[in-house]
Amino acid sequence: MPFDRLRVIGLALMRVDLFDFDLPQELIALRPAQPRDAARMLVVSGNAPMRDMQVSDLAQCLRAGDVLVFNDTRVIPAQLEGRRGEARIGVTLHKRVDLRRWQAFVRNAKRLREGDRIDFAADVSAIAEERHADGSFTLRFHGEEPVEVLLGRAGRMPLPPYISGKREADERDRRDYQTMFAREDGAVAAPTAALHFTPELLATLAAAGIGHETLTLHVGAGTFLPVKADDTADHMMHAEWGRIDTAAAARLNAVRAAGGRIIAVGTTSLRLLESAANADGIIEPFEGDTAIFITPGYRFRAVDGLMTNFHLPRSTLFMLVSALMGLDRMRGVYAHAIDHGYRFYSYGDSSLLLP
Repeated sequence: MPFDRLRVIGLALMRVDLFDFDLPQELIALRPAQPRDAARMLVVSGNAPMRDMQVSDLAQCLRAGDVLVFNDTRVIPAQLEGRRGEARIGVTLHKRVDLRRWQAFVRNAKRLREGDRIDFAADVSAIAEERHADGSFTLRFHGEEPVEVLLGRAGRMPLPPYISGKREADERDRRDYQTMFAREDGAVAAPTAALHFTPELLATLAAAGIGHETLTLHVGAGTFLPVKADDTADHMMHAEWGRIDTAAAARLNAVRAAGGRIIAVGTTSLRLLESAANADGIIEPFEGDTAIFITPGYRFRAVDGLMTNFHLPRSTLFMLVSALMGLDRMRGVYAHAIDHGYRFYSYGDSSLLLP
């Protein structure tokens, strides 16, 4: 649906088709910018005119005392190809259950039943223990080695479908699809807004008095699932595990108390911060699952801005940025990005959104 045909009237705002738009396929980035901070950045601040800049200009767009919040999750090689007898079975892990079990989306799931064994490469195998209502399975991996070790042998980087449908993942993706902050194994999708950062950019920000903090949210493959419902109220978010420790929460609260702004780098950081904030906007320590679904009408409590890539039409992430800035504003932002050739999605360009 073209942007100029969208109309928002009252509760019609929650219709999923209001978040649709046409994106030329050639604007989907298949590789990241080199160097990383050379990516373009569209700066959107309130109702001021949009500014076309680069990620390397970020320090000019923020204030001393502001703090950027990054997700330090590390992407694991969570895609596996295997067989159940003669049937080919594709697996994408999306949420850890315990040390040996993961929930997984399964390709060719009709050929898989509870109790079946799947044999992957490098002598890695698993049992399909339980089938869930959404069609996913709980898989229990054989052996005593940590599952992450098994994935290192048999798995591949879980590139999003809009990239993997156009080219195979390769060794370069093992580096490109990981942020400089990655240290906590468990994500099956990268917190892509932070892919733009380099040590040099972080040093420039620090010299300008702009700090940073990290939290952990293990991004699940559910982030790539389209919203199939007609109304946002009927969409079920997949839960993801996250943690903000006591010290980090205290430091972030101190930033705001001193007049600084909390800028989430990526929708994953934003969702966890908002999950941890109480009604007064105080960020509390958090550890556990969150399935927060942010749509227009949501009152933000923890963040003052967001740095994020350009998202899919009809996606929960486009709904989130529309909640932050307003749908009218964001459809104008995306129309500008499309008209000016910005690159979209995980390996694409960035935006800085300051409501």
